[in-house]
Amino acid sequence: MKVLVIGGGAREHALCRSLSLDPDVTALHCAPGNAGIAEVAELHGVDALDGTAVAELATGLQADLVVVGPEAPLVAGVADAVRDRGIPVFGPSAEAAQLEGSKAFAKDVMAAAAVPTARSYVCTNAAEIDEALDAFGAPYVVKDDGLAAGKGVVVTDDIEAARAHALACDRVVIEEFLDGPEVSLFAVTDGRTVVPLQPAQDFKRAYDGDAGPNTGGMGAYSPLPWADPKLVDEVMDTVLQPTVDELRRRGTPFSGLLYAGLAITSRGVRVIEFNARFGDPETQVVLARLKTPLAGLLHAAATGTLAALPPLRWSDGAAVTVVIASHNYPDTPRTGDPIKGLADVAEQDAPTAYVLHAGTKRDAAGAVLSAGGRVLSVTATGSDLTTARGRAYRAVGRISLDGSQHRTDIAAKVADQAAGQTPGEAAPEA
Repeated sequence: MKVLVIGGGAREHALCRSLSLDPDVTALHCAPGNAGIAEVAELHGVDALDGTAVAELATGLQADLVVVGPEAPLVAGVADAVRDRGIPVFGPSAEAAQLEGSKAFAKDVMAAAAVPTARSYVCTNAAEIDEALDAFGAPYVVKDDGLAAGKGVVVTDDIEAARAHALACDRVVIEEFLDGPEVSLFAVTDGRTVVPLQPAQDFKRAYDGDAGPNTGGMGAYSPLPWADPKLVDEVMDTVLQPTVDELRRRGTPFSGLLYAGLAITSRGVRVIEFNARFGDPETQVVLARLKTPLAGLLHAAATGTLAALPPLRWSDGAAVTVVIASHNYPDTPRTGDPIKGLADVAEQDAPTAYVLHAGTKRDAAGAVLSAGGRVLSVTATGSDLTTARGRAYRAVGRISLDGSQHRTDIAAKVADQAAGQTPGEAAPEA
């Protein structure tokens, strides 16, 4: 199988790494990729948002499968352009990708499918915004209706900050605050059959102790020892399958990766948001634990044959990812700084710890430089969370990037609890 992956972040590096380890993959390409992906795939300088260019590349490569990683190309219709050439694509149509592209659309789908979620108002002017903020009270949850690279959500007790964020959006969703820990659950679907992956938890705040601004994600871990063993089955029955069925009923079948961001509240599971693609950094830890070859799973989703696929196989161990970010992230990050220590990790920590590149590039001399806000995802596996996070932070310690930042508490609390718990006693991370 010849596979083309679209995108250039750590999520795409994780996808490419897993695909490169799949014996059925005979050729692996990525556009545009990054410095790390270049070690496992052939890179192509194609604009990921240009559906025609991506379709031309896939046709020229005689690709058997195209995997669209980020949300922006999906919403822009890149999957449609490739599918029109008769090439199997893992990723929803532009119409179905509105499940992520418009939070108002997602709320409408959830209402029709009786999916449990937060009560909300869709607002387009100052009067509606003030009415909604007053109706729900603090903490205020304000979401840009459109794509915002994981940073369009403000949760605050400050009504002026909430109002300012709302007014800066063309259309905004204001909703009730959901208490309880958050969980990310991915599911692969061909538009009819839904296959859930293992749940993960990410850390959205920039600093230790869940302080600071929201980011695209500063780390993640899987599995969740504190979660109810029946959680995945419950979410399948009440969230994932009803959503896929509703989209098919509307004539906009969803094929690809359906990502449910969930809150485990005192009143039960509630959907915070849907995404139409793999999440970053949760993908890094979920794929680290997946033993089933990835290409066959994604190809089955792209060709409508998921029902015939054997059950997925998973490692019994754990995985932890720690994100290394640039100076000043999530505000305007500093880029162009050299990254040192990558070879040391490869030599001393592999295969149980490895580095996935996000915002990186090579200069003319071949040195790896920072080229974005989130620069690296250091991922490690182990028999349990304590072992995995120890390996991840040991690898982080070998890397040098001037002015960089990372959280030191990824999975710390839950690892400590899991190490000393009896079944069912662990509390959530956040």
